[in-house]
Amino acid sequence: MDPNSILVGTIAGLIGGAYLMYGKKQRKVAPMISGALLIVYTYTTDNPWVLLLGGIALCAAPFFFRE
Repeated sequence: MDPNSILVGTIAGLIGGAYLMYGKKQRKVAPMISGALLIVYTYTTDNPWVLLLGGIALCAAPFFFRE
């Protein structure tokens, strides 16, 4: 595994965990789903560019799908 993909995957996983905790605490569905997908997404993708672009899209998703 490439060190860049490990770094991007770790950062995406941390942000995903924060989104998941925030969504659970505020009882909002969009951040919870986005956080869970960010955590799982890092295990399924190995390319650092795909990880970065997908992570940015998943981080921005709760801002577009508000309740």
